[in-house]
Amino acid sequence: MKRNEAVSPLMRRLAAYVANARRRALPPAVTSRTKCHVLDTIAAMVSGAALQPGLSALAYVSTLGGTAQATVAGSRIVTNAANAALANGMLAHADETDDSHARSLIHPGCGIVAAALAQGETNGRNGTSLLRAVALGYDIATRLSLALGTTAFRSVGHSTHSMAPTFGATAAAASLAQFDERQVRHAFSYAAQQASGLSCYTRDLDHIEKAFDFGGMPARNGVTAVGMVAAGCTAVDDVFSGERNFFTAYDESARIGVRPQPALLLRRLGQTFEITQTNIKRWTVGSPIQAPLDSLLALIRQHQINAREVEHMRVRISQLGANTTDNRDMPDICLQHLCAVMLIDGTVTFESAHDEHRMRDRAVLELRKRITLIGDAKLEKLLPARHGIIELDLRDGRRLQHHTRAVRGTAQNPMTRDEVDEKCFALIEPRLGRARARRLCDAVWQIEQIDNLRRFRRLLQA
Repeated sequence: MKRNEAVSPLMRRLAAYVANARRRALPPAVTSRTKCHVLDTIAAMVSGAALQPGLSALAYVSTLGGTAQATVAGSRIVTNAANAALANGMLAHADETDDSHARSLIHPGCGIVAAALAQGETNGRNGTSLLRAVALGYDIATRLSLALGTTAFRSVGHSTHSMAPTFGATAAAASLAQFDERQVRHAFSYAAQQASGLSCYTRDLDHIEKAFDFGGMPARNGVTAVGMVAAGCTAVDDVFSGERNFFTAYDESARIGVRPQPALLLRRLGQTFEITQTNIKRWTVGSPIQAPLDSLLALIRQHQINAREVEHMRVRISQLGANTTDNRDMPDICLQHLCAVMLIDGTVTFESAHDEHRMRDRAVLELRKRITLIGDAKLEKLLPARHGIIELDLRDGRRLQHHTRAVRGTAQNPMTRDEVDEKCFALIEPRLGRARARRLCDAVWQIEQIDNLRRFRRLLQA
């Protein structure tokens, strides 16, 4: 094939959009939400550096060496961009703290923000460029997942969480590398060759491989794709169309009756910014547990109840959510454990959600016996909206109920800037100290004032 032949209109429009994103001002509301997601992801990185998946990522990357291009958050490691992106992506998903996009079934921030930070620091870009690149990455990743068929695509064993963020990370990194349209097309081709992921990550008991699958691998893939093209490597001009293209390879219609829809990559691109439809977690726990904790906290505050008054608790969530969180061995993804902790403490903090010793605490274990988790078929039909219903039978004969229809932190019930700041400061402070945590949070809120992201390095390092 001759160079520049058979490039589809879709690819031309997509590559042009990515190439021009760095020059395109974001609407003020989108800028504000992007800052929230950048800070939320950085906080997840810093706090994740102290958890086992993060420690494993740091141990691995520290063996690789590499030119000192980019920072690994919460550490003293400075390594090449691809290594830093991998480590930061794993740190960001070392826990169930990072953001999520419901319709596309992905956690965009851990892969995209990690890639953007590494590429932006490597190229010495400014804070405004970072925000534009991150918002772009969210738009590409979410649309790529929807184009593949999301739920049906996942049902046959693929991981949307791994596949789509690879392209979002590539788009963000390409923008920060200031690629032209042809370079963007080639970077997408290298991204497509690396794109992979199996939904067997659900069997990962230690969350380490899951951190790689969701964050480390997509971030590394995106930065690697861009690094190769920046070094002069050429590639296929249009991996999304033509013979043996990406969507043909992942056409699962014979099994699931759903064909890929590449046109969704362009739907309302530049009009609907998917970062504004992405959820930030109020609680640093698994997503299916967010709604029940919202409901339980509402009942505790409204009726001033405590653990001693509860005879029995019933928790209703989707069947999928119940399968994921029913009596798990890890505290932050065990619904019964977290509900018991909230009843005893009156809330759930990052520390209490990760305190493995309390999994063996007599008071917690006794209370867990009185908590029944029910997978509700009616709530299953409402997915991707995560509903949660708490029903309490009290010892005095009262029966209380609360139904959370829009989890705090979702696009339908967003957290305020102050709430995001409070969450993120609490995650960063134990690792970096109070003064450094405050400076880091403030720097993200005013990130347009940073003229070179290399100046950001000292704020991220432990």
